[in-house]
Amino acid sequence: MISFFGDLKRHLYRDHPRWIILMIDMFIVFVSYILSIYVLYDLKGFADVSMMLKKLIIILFIYFTFFVSNSTFKGIVRQTGIQDAIKIFKTTATAYIVLMLFMIIVRSVVERGSVVSDYLRLPYGLLTMQFCMLLVFMIGSRVVYRTVFEYLSLSARKLENVLIFGASRPGLSTYSLLKEDPQVKYHVIAFVEDQLNRVGKRLAGLKILDITEITSDFIKRNRITDVIIAVENNDPERLQYVSDWFHQLGLELKIMSPARILPNSRVNREIRPLQIDDLLGRKPIKLDHQEIEAEMEGKVILVTGAAGSIGSELARQIARRSYKKLILLDQAESPLYDIQQSIKCSYPEHLHCVVGDVRNYFFMQKIFEEYHPDLVFHAAAYKHVPLMEANPYESIQTNVLGSKNVVDLSMKYGVKKMVMVSTDKAVNPTNIMGATKRMAEIYVSSCSGKSDTQFIITRFGNVLGSNGSVIPLFEKQMEQGGPLTLTHPDITRFFMTIPEACQLVQEAGVMGKGGEIFVFDMGKSIRIIDLAKRMINLKGYRYPEDIDIKIVGLRPGEKIYEELLANNENTIKTHHPKIMIAKVNHDDLHQKVERINYLCQHIVGPHAILPDFMNLVRHMKKIVPEFKSQNSEFEILDNEVLDMEIMDKIVPEVPIYPIARNA
Repeated sequence: MISFFGDLKRHLYRDHPRWIILMIDMFIVFVSYILSIYVLYDLKGFADVSMMLKKLIIILFIYFTFFVSNSTFKGIVRQTGIQDAIKIFKTTATAYIVLMLFMIIVRSVVERGSVVSDYLRLPYGLLTMQFCMLLVFMIGSRVVYRTVFEYLSLSARKLENVLIFGASRPGLSTYSLLKEDPQVKYHVIAFVEDQLNRVGKRLAGLKILDITEITSDFIKRNRITDVIIAVENNDPERLQYVSDWFHQLGLELKIMSPARILPNSRVNREIRPLQIDDLLGRKPIKLDHQEIEAEMEGKVILVTGAAGSIGSELARQIARRSYKKLILLDQAESPLYDIQQSIKCSYPEHLHCVVGDVRNYFFMQKIFEEYHPDLVFHAAAYKHVPLMEANPYESIQTNVLGSKNVVDLSMKYGVKKMVMVSTDKAVNPTNIMGATKRMAEIYVSSCSGKSDTQFIITRFGNVLGSNGSVIPLFEKQMEQGGPLTLTHPDITRFFMTIPEACQLVQEAGVMGKGGEIFVFDMGKSIRIIDLAKRMINLKGYRYPEDIDIKIVGLRPGEKIYEELLANNENTIKTHHPKIMIAKVNHDDLHQKVERINYLCQHIVGPHAILPDFMNLVRHMKKIVPEFKSQNSEFEILDNEVLDMEIMDKIVPEVPIYPIARNA
């Protein structure tokens, strides 16, 4: 018996020659015709069967002609769907109408009782009955074939019982995908919804349940293991509610994003585990991609820091546009190679990956001289707060001097627009990294209007999943068995996705006219301890039984709360509701720029001795007066009560001699 079903399954999997399907369909035409004669005449006791069989030639010819012309036999029978049924209906209905018209012509032209009339005349009732039977048999035979195929496929696999959350088009598409793919190991028990207007109805023959009906008893009774989320819009607030409900029941969550279930989507359809990005992201922000495309069309585009989290995604998005040349620059060789391989470029000769350092003015000058970029996206920067707190010299070298080099060369070589990627940590900075980014902002802003180059700055907060961010750290700690380390129980952060951040940078390049600092509506801040607990749940662990959270104290320069930029007090609205322009203090701008120039001149000197970090930071605090250190050794500088004129005399007397980098 097992051997029989195995052979039958292999037979069903085999794609048979199409002519066999055509012959089966013609046999169904014959059977439906004979049955129609039996139903209409034999039950009444009269019928000239031999004459009726002679007239069958006309019917076979007409249906054969339409089956061949409409290719009803070329579909894969085991995957028959509604479109195949519609095609069969249209074909058979058309053939039936042609037969009826032919009979009307015959009855009006050919004299009744003649030999020709005996062969050509067919009763209207017989044709109608035969059409109805044919339609039922052709569609029914395919449905039976598919049902047997699915039954044998399911019986041969060890399936896990699952629920689909979302009783709409995405949910139905997911259900169809699970049924059609022989590699899928899921058996759908029911659909689940949180919208009451859909609860109690049926979809694909399965009942739609309210989410509150999914209890521990229901799960045990039906042996549910997973829930697959398939909804039109992955609203994070809704996903948080759904994930919390199912996690408390011990179910594993998976998701199929809307883009993956569109029929015409070029992205491979797949079900993936629910990720923290899905819960912390926000509703998609609509940007004018046509204007971005027009801005970049035919342009030479330079991206610095192209191997970083922001730079690499920015490079991938730009690579899909109609640029003339795309130059990706970074000092990290291996990550730059990875991004080069990940970009599928139709014209690889237009993509140039350059290993180099923005701190080296003469090297960067060679790049600008060779490629003459039209647009520059400056994403190269050091970003890790504790590391930069311990290495202020390196932070100034890259974040300030590197930015100054890019700005100066942009003006010298006539770049149309230069967009700098900044951070919200530049607002009232409490650490070296934030202060150096603010210094870079000051220098970029000071150059606006000095040339034809339009200088634009974009600020945004923490980026989900970026290199060195809290999410990869928590994931690594969970892999090691925990605990997750948290610096403070009340610490909060604003988050956005990497694609969102990169879209903002491109939008700023279009929207900006020069001199603006664009900021993003970051939405609600997230408590990091809540983030940690959600990540523990998503991995299938329990807090604190399986993995605990340990408070380790604030790191040097770290804030508990980030500044909220998107409000009416410090921003100006633009035509886009989610993008604002920051109101920035430009007092003493000329004097600040002079101090930045002085600092940059000294850190590229020829002296090979270590710089005086305390004196470096003291000079930084003169340039950025709002820079107040927190949890750092440099806090003592904030308590110094020194007159500015005295400071101006002290700093030059204590030279800032660094290790030569660009000599």
